[in-house]
Amino acid sequence: MAQRILIVDDEPNIVVPLEFLMKREGYEVTVAGDGQAALDALAAGAPDLVILDVMLPKLSGFEVCRRIRADPRWSGLKVLMLTAKGRDQEVEKGLGLGADAYVTKPFSTRDLVARIRALLGGAR
Repeated sequence: MAQRILIVDDEPNIVVPLEFLMKREGYEVTVAGDGQAALDALAAGAPDLVILDVMLPKLSGFEVCRRIRADPRWSGLKVLMLTAKGRDQEVEKGLGLGADAYVTKPFSTRDLVARIRALLGGAR
């Protein structure tokens, strides 16, 4: 069974190529365009990993990450923050809220795939 990834971003120019890349790598992909839609998607069935932007409508990625880590149903869920917010304090905040990895935009697709594989144990 393919591992599942939830992409949470409101920018189509990020979502479309990222969704294509993840599907090409063999992952099942779901997309949410805002923070509340991300929580709704998680409640419907948690994926193995969430790729989470910080700047989102309705709820920020930081708030979504905080809620993920506060909910025991999602204790094993991996969170990779993928965002243009790259100042040291923002990286520290994301990791402090429980993100497993923090990648800033622009990003190398090769490096991103390697980080995702590492987070998911290398299996697909």
